[in-house]
Amino acid sequence: MDTGNTAWILASTAAVSLMVPGLALFYGGMTAARTTLNMIMMTFGSVAVTGCLWILYGYSAAFGDSLGGAGLLGDVGEHLGMKGVITDNPDAAIPTSLFAAFQALFAAITVALISGALADRVKFGAWLVFSGVWITLVYLPVAHWVFALDGEGTVGGWIVNDLHVVDFAGGTAVHINAGAAALAAVLVVGRRSGWPTRSARPHNLPMVMLGAGILWFGWFGFNGGSALAAGNSASVVVLNTFAATCSALLGWLLVERLRDGHATSLGAASGAIAGLVAITPACGAVSPVGALAVGVAAGAVCALAVGWKFRFGFDDSLDVVGVHLVGGVLGTLLVGLLGTADAPSARDGLLYGGGLKLLGQQVVGSLAVLLYSFAVTWLIAKALDRALGLRVPAEAEEGGLDVALHAESAYDLQAAATASVRQPHATVTDAATPAPALGATTASPS
Repeated sequence: MDTGNTAWILASTAAVSLMVPGLALFYGGMTAARTTLNMIMMTFGSVAVTGCLWILYGYSAAFGDSLGGAGLLGDVGEHLGMKGVITDNPDAAIPTSLFAAFQALFAAITVALISGALADRVKFGAWLVFSGVWITLVYLPVAHWVFALDGEGTVGGWIVNDLHVVDFAGGTAVHINAGAAALAAVLVVGRRSGWPTRSARPHNLPMVMLGAGILWFGWFGFNGGSALAAGNSASVVVLNTFAATCSALLGWLLVERLRDGHATSLGAASGAIAGLVAITPACGAVSPVGALAVGVAAGAVCALAVGWKFRFGFDDSLDVVGVHLVGGVLGTLLVGLLGTADAPSARDGLLYGGGLKLLGQQVVGSLAVLLYSFAVTWLIAKALDRALGLRVPAEAEEGGLDVALHAESAYDLQAAATASVRQPHATVTDAATPAPALGATTASPS
């Protein structure tokens, strides 16, 4: 057991756990004030459901010995209830229990990403049920395909071991998976009332920026921790992650400036996330200059892709499709072009003399995850919509989901309005000789 590696993965797991409130703030700030808490609750709720299922059977289904050696799903009974996971394994570089905790957060973040596409219109209870079913039928098989390496006497997933797709930290299993699922789910649930002529604007852009910054921090653990060791590979990955995020932010802002005449804080936050998404599969495959190229391409392309929902008529509330699906596909495919054998993944892409083989493998892996996730998610959403009803009533959607579903408000707007009509500095003593106030006016209830 290597204590240095163990310490690094412990720190990475803690960093990834901070992505949960980061995502909640990022999504929560982009919604209307009246649905902020619901958006945050959807994130935390799906994480809680995933964590419980991961302990019961999720880890075993994702990382157990492949059933029948087919590379499609792990043996659910092998580590049922974490059987054999918490015992010490002197042959492992890090404790198995730590690896299980690290990967649990990958699963939790993936399903939480989908919630942004469904903002403002889904029942909270139905969302929790959807999260559990989706993790079971979609994430666990795909995670096995992509992450489960062959071991001594064990068989892993077909995408990583047979197709040899390069996906260092989850461009397929996390981002393409979540983005395709988001598209399928919004097609079933339908548009928000009044969309697109009437759509909610982000109510708190500083919250969005803060959430993006927290996600950026957590992503160093997400990508760097996927090296599973404290060494050169993790260091290169962290450097590439930083480089791609910077160039993606600038790429998105450049598109905004040319298209709209101004660069926005929402664009900066979205560009940073687009870069993080795209570099996730490529962080161990490209050089730092290649990471800059991946980032700027993701920032520019995703900035254009978020407009596709208006062209094609699907209401992806917070642009999960435009950022995570498009960014995930782009980053995965760019490995086939920009991959270099000098990087930790040690595979040359087309531009480094590696030919078309790697690019072809990346295409097949991306399409397999995209099509599977879209098809199964559509079936899940259809079944749950008929059984439970996914949409909230029209009056709840109009009045806001915070009060309708949670009996709470993120902001006490009534108290703020009441305070605005008071004169808090006026006292009996002061009334005779009132001090002039800078810019004082008579406040009105509006």
